Amino acid sequence: MTSAPPARRGRPGYDLESLLTVAVKLFNERGYDGTSMEDLSRKLGITKSAIYHHVPSKQELLRLSVNRALDGLFGEVDKLAAMDGRAVERLEHLVRGSVVVLVERLPFVTLLLRVRGNTKVERDALARRRQFDHFVTGLVTDAVAEGDLRPDIEPATAARLLFGLVNSLIEWYRPRGGASAEELAETVATVAFHGLRVRSA
Repeated sequence: MTSAPPARRGRPGYDLESLLTVAVKLFNERGYDGTSMEDLSRKLGITKSAIYHHVPSKQELLRLSVNRALDGLFGEVDKLAAMDGRAVERLEHLVRGSVVVLVERLPFVTLLLRVRGNTKVERDALARRRQFDHFVTGLVTDAVAEGDLRPDIEPATAARLLFGLVNSLIEWYRPRGGASAEELAETVATVAFHGLRVRSA
């Protein structure tokens, strides 16, 4: 059995992972269109040719970055296949899991939520986001049919509002000194599924 070839590396300390970390930070700060490979090479302190050792283009950096967020979200979708129970329970599980993904991959999710479809990579990412939204809408529809969610709110609207709440975290959540991913997921799920009002006995 032959072993896999070693991962390609450029200058020590700048493997693909660290390159992605810096790239997504710059994309979020300056915008994808406003960030050049020259900007990235200056930030890293390496030549552009060292960057091209890892990726063929800036678009590939964008693709890898947005897919880091999307793969995390669809990983939570995949977990639902092993779950029994009602649709509302699977929906709540997906909301909690999505919050954890957002916290753990915050720069990548932030970038994903800012793409506008100006490139093929962005259009592909938006298509995957629509696929995710469609899945959430299906869960809401099933939960309404099972009598666990209100029937007077259109499922697609409810799904957008629900994940609008989740996605709003990118605007204010900061990891340092804040709630843990699990605590934040609990808070979001409580607000979304149980509301803020104290219920009388």
